Amino acid sequence: MSSRRTFIGQSILTAAASVALPLAGKSASLFSEKENYFGADFPIGVAGYTFAKFDVDQSIAMMKRVGITYLSVKEIHLPLNSSEEKIKSTIGKYTAAGINVYTVGVIYMRSKEAVDQAFEYAKKVGVNMIVGVPSYDLIDYCEEKVKAYDMRLAIHNHGPKDPLYPSPGDVYGRIKDKDSRLGLCIDIGHTVRAGVLPEKAVREFKDRLFDLHIKDVTIAAEEGKAIEIGRGVINFPELIKSLKKIQYKGVCSIEFEKDMTDPLPGIAESTGYFRAVLAAG
Repeated sequence: MSSRRTFIGQSILTAAASVALPLAGKSASLFSEKENYFGADFPIGVAGYTFAKFDVDQSIAMMKRVGITYLSVKEIHLPLNSSEEKIKSTIGKYTAAGINVYTVGVIYMRSKEAVDQAFEYAKKVGVNMIVGVPSYDLIDYCEEKVKAYDMRLAIHNHGPKDPLYPSPGDVYGRIKDKDSRLGLCIDIGHTVRAGVLPEKAVREFKDRLFDLHIKDVTIAAEEGKAIEIGRGVINFPELIKSLKKIQYKGVCSIEFEKDMTDPLPGIAESTGYFRAVLAAG
């Protein structure tokens, strides 16, 4: 146990040390860009909302610093009504930086027009999955769309105050009998704030688990606040054990919300901890 803790601690320090390097220019990541650097069984990504206060170029610079190459792009950086030229230009920047935009979202869907726009947007961006939040009365319509576009929709839970999907079970109950391309993006921070263990949720809903938003929170209650991964209450060794047990095939996207005006130190620490737990598990 002591050697495992030492390994995790060293990995966190390695990640955090990258913050000391200059952000601009040709500063290199201290991580290999191979996603299995620490023996990971699945790639690590980042949810675009993490960079809500930064533009595309600044976001790319931070991703390169911590060696993350998978991104769930948010409309903050690529608006839903973007022209094809804008989409081509923005995606081109990510591609040139070695970043794979693997999904879009979170996209809120409160009308059929919003659903139509989301699916057309995802098609133009070139992804086969949307992370979204459709109203209950639109789920059947979303089912029609996943069939028509042959695209997956991962519905995101948002914790105790969410009137639609507080926990993963609230999503699953609505889509379990629908087309298999309707599934879940489990946000583990909101999940634990809703009183559900993330490791239990990924096992219980494994057949519809498409995506994960990875974060930590201070307490397992509605009042829980975002904190660096490893400093909060989520049991990451147990989560990783569950993900490996179900042979999870998706991306684990870190979403850091503690200090969104200066997220790089927290992203680095969180990524280092998560990678270390992957290797130690």
